[in-house]
Order: sequence, then structure tokens, then C-alpha cells
Amino acid sequence: MSISDLYSSGVHKREIGHFANIVKLALTNSIIAVGEQKLIDEMASKLNITETEYHDILKNPDIYPIAPPLGYEDRIERLYNLAKMVFADSEATDSQIGLLNKITIGLGFSKDHYKAVTAEAIIQTMNASSIEEFSEAIRKVN
Repeated sequence: MSISDLYSSGVHKREIGHFANIVKLALTNSIIAVGEQKLIDEMASKLNITETEYHDILKNPDIYPIAPPLGYEDRIERLYNLAKMVFADSEATDSQIGLLNKITIGLGFSKDHYKAVTAEAIIQTMNASSIEEFSEAIRKVN
């Protein structure tokens, strides 16, 4: 197995973990709303999730580990995608925010600042911030 095969395998495992987190957020109220389904489908395509992986993850997203990306910008982008899922059905529940707090730590954000990072992510998403605005705001609180 070549280095590039190992690298792509690791990248795909992180993409699967990220997709599973997106699905977990959508399923916090046990129902996937239309807006959530649309975002799930978009992210599956963006993350190169196969049809088999897609169905397996939808059945049981809890068996997939977080597997955070190595770079800080990539972590912010993951948080951006996850925060968008929280509002995909136009309402953020306490259980979604609690899960987002846990995932924020799992992504590698500071245990001292994760609540501020999550709160800022929610604010930026409510304000429909671009990824650049979101990234700048997260950097300020972390």
C-alpha cells in the first residue's frame, strides 16, 4: 500500500466521521426534517460518501468516531457544516446544542473555550455568515 493510499484512506475515515456527526445532529429529535435531509444529501456528495456508507451511517451514526481533521482551518470548516445542520430545520434544540458542544471538543477545540466556540458558531450561523466571517469569529473566541 502506498503512502497516497494510506493518506486517502485516513481522509475518507475523517469524512465518514464528519458525515456521521452531521447525521447525529439531524437525528437528535428522531426525525430528519426536509431541510436537514437536503443538507445531509449535499454533505454526502461533498464528502464522497458512497451509497452503502450513506445508508449504514443513517442506520447507526453512533458507531463512527469523530476523527478530527489535522488542520485548524479544516476543523473550523467542519464546525461550520455542523452548525448549519443545527439550523437546517430553522430551530436549534437544547439537545442539538449539547451534542454540538461534545463534537466541538472532539474536533480538537480547547476544553477551556468549547462553550464559547459553540455559542459563537450558533451566532454566526443565525446571522448566515460566510465561511470566512465564521472562521474569523471562531478564531477570536478560541
